[in-house]
Amino acid sequence: MLSVSDPGVSVPCPAPFNLAQYVLAEGATRPDRQAMQIVRPDGCDSWNYARLIAAVRGAGRGLLTLGLVPGDRVLLRLGNTPDFPVAFLGAIAVGLVPVPTSSQLTTAEITGMSARVDPQLIIAGDGVALPEAPGVPVLAAAALADMAALAPCDWAMDDPDRPAYVIFTSGSSGRPQAVCHAHRAIWARRMMHQGWEGLRPEDRLLHAGAFNWTYTLGTGLMDPWTLGATALIPGAGVTPDQLPRLLQQYEATICAAAPGVFRQMLRAPLPALPHLRHGLSAGESLPPAHRQAWRAATGTDLHEALGMSECSTFISGAPGRPAPEGCAGYAQPGRAIAILGNDGQPVPRDEAGMLAVSRHDPGLMLHYVQDPVETAARFRGDWFLTGDLAVMREDGALTYLGRDDDQMNPGGYRVSPQEVEAALAGLPGVQDIAVTEVEVKPGSKVVACFYVAPQPLDPATLAAFAAERLARYRQPRLWQHVVALPRNANGKLNRRALAAAWRPE
Repeated sequence: MLSVSDPGVSVPCPAPFNLAQYVLAEGATRPDRQAMQIVRPDGCDSWNYARLIAAVRGAGRGLLTLGLVPGDRVLLRLGNTPDFPVAFLGAIAVGLVPVPTSSQLTTAEITGMSARVDPQLIIAGDGVALPEAPGVPVLAAAALADMAALAPCDWAMDDPDRPAYVIFTSGSSGRPQAVCHAHRAIWARRMMHQGWEGLRPEDRLLHAGAFNWTYTLGTGLMDPWTLGATALIPGAGVTPDQLPRLLQQYEATICAAAPGVFRQMLRAPLPALPHLRHGLSAGESLPPAHRQAWRAATGTDLHEALGMSECSTFISGAPGRPAPEGCAGYAQPGRAIAILGNDGQPVPRDEAGMLAVSRHDPGLMLHYVQDPVETAARFRGDWFLTGDLAVMREDGALTYLGRDDDQMNPGGYRVSPQEVEAALAGLPGVQDIAVTEVEVKPGSKVVACFYVAPQPLDPATLAAFAAERLARYRQPRLWQHVVALPRNANGKLNRRALAAAWRPE
């Protein structure tokens, strides 16, 4: 049997269509229901659907009065405040194209990114670095609140294949790309509601991530709102160790975060969470030990999803179909995916290859902004090449083997860093761990393990642990104690920075 999923019969996105209208349509039928709560240990800022929809449609009207026209790009320089989703959906509502960006970026970083998307307006929060963009007007986030009193805008209903928003990739494996998504991207997310999230209209989903991240924008905000559920978002300054109490205090039914956040939450005993049904993990590979620890601490399962900025999540475990141990999950119902060999053809099951998504997937990006060469390079025939390596088992479950450009090659063997990290996840006294290749002398590279622990551990003890669990060629030859692993604002490991952190003794 070949490594190809059967997507079944899919329902095409209706036309005309507007992403923002679709996201808020269910909430419009229940205006008094809580749509969003920005939660903190000392209280929360609550928005019902009536308030949210008025703010979004007022913002759309206000943006048009500034002279913007459909298709114009709007750079968002906002933090985790209600202004973010209001500006994001308000722009989309009237056919503008918002570009969410991390509030932690410096002036130098955002200047280069801004130049690539050529915005016609910047919406900025207090204290957030702005790009050097002469001639581009800046709208203060506070002005959005005044726009809520304006007459509601009309929904710009049009072709579902037209641009809706642009999102930047993390850049952890190279230069960040500006990914342009269509309005139909939200239609594709229907496959995640039961294929991963297990979402219900009565849910209260807490997502511990920055709004600019596709994981938070989708799973944390738009998916709950599409069903008329409630999004719980930690406010500015909330730390991972405070999240368990917030889950309890605000009666969260689902918790979504990156693996690194779950790891930090589990460092201390968790309070009773009687309302919690399960957790959702995405952003990077979930170590099996994290899932086991979450189960032990909460009595609920932790469901992983594999995806990317170009297509969001498309492989996952779910409450109705949990992933087998050591696997990321299954292709979500409706997803056509394959594992391809070097010839671009699907490989037999249980054979490693390049993970690919159908170029006809409704959630797949339109293109990389200002990079037609790289856009074309990612497609081969009917498939979009993800750059990820994976194996599909006979039952359809997939095991993630890491990025193609992250693969190590010690002694001529191809080694997945994720497989090594999973084997070493139970090291006593180790709080966080990652491996990569380092060059010890010209032309000679070995596997090095970087670990976070209260104090350096005996290399001989570490080596003995590895020898019991890994083939000789997969075992780290070098061990380095570090205070923290290099991660971005969303907790995702930066492997390029990891290799640069090696310090020869």
